[in-house]
Amino acid sequence: MPNVIIDPESTSLQERYALIKTPRKTRKRYPAGCVEIFDSEEQARANANASRNLHPAVVYGPSVSSESQRIYYLVRWL
Repeated sequence: MPNVIIDPESTSLQERYALIKTPRKTRKRYPAGCVEIFDSEEQARANANASRNLHPAVVYGPSVSSESQRIYYLVRWL
C-alpha cells in the first residue's frame, strides 16, 4: 500500500470491499468515480465483470488527493 497518512480519529477512512472500473490493474490509487463500494466481499465478487472492466478489490479511503479529488488506494485485488 502506498504511503497514506491515516487519521485515527477519522471514521470515513477505512478498508472497504469494492468494484474498480479499470482496463488495467496496475495503478495503486483510483478516483472515486471509478470505485463502487459494497458491504461484503461476496457482493463485490458477485458484481464483478471482467468484460466490462469491473474488478473486485479491497480499497482504503476515500482520501483527498493533492488535486482535491477523492481517491481510493488499492489494498489488494480479490
